[in-house]
Amino acid sequence: MVASRDFSPTVLAQLAHDDVVRALAEDVGPYDLTAALVDADSMARATVVAREEAVICGQAWAQAAFLQVDPQADITWHLGEGHRCKADQVILEVNGRARALLTAERTALNFLQLLSAVATKTSAFVQAVREVPGNRAQIVDTRKTLPGLRLAQKYAVTVGGGTNHRIGLFDAVLIKDNHIAAAGGVAAVLRRAAEVAPTAKFVEIEVETIKQLEEALDAGASMVLLDNMSLSHLHQAVRLNAGRALLEVSGGVNLSSVRAIASTGVDRISIGALTKDVKAIDFSMRFRPVAPV
Repeated sequence: MVASRDFSPTVLAQLAHDDVVRALAEDVGPYDLTAALVDADSMARATVVAREEAVICGQAWAQAAFLQVDPQADITWHLGEGHRCKADQVILEVNGRARALLTAERTALNFLQLLSAVATKTSAFVQAVREVPGNRAQIVDTRKTLPGLRLAQKYAVTVGGGTNHRIGLFDAVLIKDNHIAAAGGVAAVLRRAAEVAPTAKFVEIEVETIKQLEEALDAGASMVLLDNMSLSHLHQAVRLNAGRALLEVSGGVNLSSVRAIASTGVDRISIGALTKDVKAIDFSMRFRPVAPV
């Protein structure tokens, strides 16, 4: 009961291509004035180095950046997507036209630093809940993503071992307090959802109290979001639910609290910070001109 997205190699390559086209247009504009200082026929070799430990993510985007400015560039990766690198480890080497490599550098690194950060943060949460005996909770993302980069960030969550929630407003239903108030109550809004969104990936309703959970379960809810509940209330909610609906927790989740939340027996833990509160991974590109043969 999760929204799914096709991240096959073909789809991923097209997504990366489209993202990079926009990014290069934003950065380069009509012309790279600084790269023009370098002779047009000059060749170079560059290595990209990780300055800190991280889960590598964003290879399709980095490749697209280099290949869009130099289709003949030769790129060699030293680590696969989703592999963990060490500090000061070489991640990739690229050989090509010097001007092109210089033009693509920032775009390639921007995608690597953002997507690796999302994957690395997600991996930390996934590893934390794996340590909980009997854990069943999946780590799930949200719609709190950078505008225009949602699919890229949601892909990075999967690389880090997490699960995607709905992709957008179009593929699944998440009923929140304002929807409940506007539609006339829990039972009424669930009936309405069944009528207007029969093809939705799922219909989920948010509750803030045990009483609201009881009302949602009585109305036939199959997926319930427990919003900002205390640990004692989460334990109570799991007992009350008794496996009738899929239970998801949201609000106030961090690495210090996620293990205790997972131990309550909930099914999913959604964390907006996976995509909105990320600290970029530090990568740098080392550049060396190559003498013509």
